Amino acid sequence: MSKKRSPAADFAVYLAVRSLVCLMQALPFRTCYSLARGLAWILYKVDRRHRFVALDNLRHAFGEGDPGERDRQVRAVFRHFCTVLVEIVHLPRILHAHNWKQHIAIRNSQLALDALLSDRPVLLVSGHFGNWEYGGYTLALLGFRTNAIARPLDNPYVDGFLRRFREQTGQQVLRKDGDFDRMQRVLATGGVLLTLGDQDAGQKGQFVNFFGRPASTHKAVALLALEYNVPMVVLSCARLSQEGEVPRYEIAAADAIDPAEYADRPDAVPALTQRFTTALENEIRRHPEQYFWLHRRWKHQPKPRKVRNAA
Repeated sequence: MSKKRSPAADFAVYLAVRSLVCLMQALPFRTCYSLARGLAWILYKVDRRHRFVALDNLRHAFGEGDPGERDRQVRAVFRHFCTVLVEIVHLPRILHAHNWKQHIAIRNSQLALDALLSDRPVLLVSGHFGNWEYGGYTLALLGFRTNAIARPLDNPYVDGFLRRFREQTGQQVLRKDGDFDRMQRVLATGGVLLTLGDQDAGQKGQFVNFFGRPASTHKAVALLALEYNVPMVVLSCARLSQEGEVPRYEIAAADAIDPAEYADRPDAVPALTQRFTTALENEIRRHPEQYFWLHRRWKHQPKPRKVRNAA
């Protein structure tokens, strides 16, 4: 049974978050970047658990290699996500419909545009890479009405604050657990769903190859694409700017997948899941320090098959 939450404690955390956001928005960019570097250094030193998780993940993905190089990669991961936090806080003030080209580059745009401008529904698949909040925010800013699937935060006040940020450019947020009917309506009416496809799905998930190791992945993405004949576009949003510079990102269409090509295959679900996972992996290899190695992507592994003894 989950521990009962205290509304007073949740509200106190919310006030602290709002105060921190106001402070960061009042400070110059360069000062915030300096604070982000300091925060990353503190987290690296204090958060031993996630530091070791990231180190173990990087070893699985790229091999043992030089210990010093692996340690530098872990430090870079902490710096990247602290920098992302700063850029998200300043995002509404620096990015708008008239200056987006100064902050956003687009690669393989035709793959995404062909799907988004068609009469069919679209399933946009991304991962915990780069700045996924930047990507969804920008698409809505450019007039594409997306519906992002997200797990609500445990703190309802902070969750409401984050939801308002995500929805201020027209993007709608659907609850990962509880809004399945709305997801179906979006697809049935030709809408656009945006989801992250790289979370561990437990022992019952679809195991696919990710950096040479089985990774449990949710089947729902492939099942929705097949059931509603929804084209899938794999998107990434990698940071191009150096630390301390005005943020500039690259939104890339890594792959476009038509589920009709897999409809008659008995392995359609694992094949589709593997394809979008491979596309995400290829993007991560371009900027490995921008992936969220702090979570246990390979937490679950396939159970060994039981071999029956011959009678």
